[in-house]
Amino acid sequence: MIEQALISVENLAFVSALRNSTFMYPLVNAGHILGVSLLVGSIVPLDLRLLGLWRNYPVMVFVDVLRVTAAIGLALAVICGLLLFATNAPDYAASPLFQAKIAFVVLGALNALTLGRVMARRDIRGLPMESPMPLALRAGGLLSLVVWISALALGRLLGYF
Repeated sequence: MIEQALISVENLAFVSALRNSTFMYPLVNAGHILGVSLLVGSIVPLDLRLLGLWRNYPVMVFVDVLRVTAAIGLALAVICGLLLFATNAPDYAASPLFQAKIAFVVLGALNALTLGRVMARRDIRGLPMESPMPLALRAGGLLSLVVWISALALGRLLGYF
């Protein structure tokens, strides 16, 4: 039943046109890469700040700017990723690499939401710049690094296996 639904998605007219287009598929793929770049490129500096780098800069400078950039990147990556998924839905859905990638993306998003709540509760705006981040934030930053880099690596592996 699920496989039939995936085949139906794959056979939609606009998905077939996308799959067979000389220009649109590469553009959607580039959009996905741009989204992932914005996402991971925003998350890594923020996570490194949470882990203790760049202590002479207030953490909220990182949070205020990079949270928005990461959210835009995630939205673009998801939208373009869904279009790419649709072009070969049954095969992607059956791929353990794809399943693991999606699990990491969901875990990363949940971790980001949790970190946002912890930051709001702890009111880190008032922390002296030189003081270490609370353990919960450091742990969340480390988890974030591992999760998003894993999702990135799994996504790249999908192109080869």
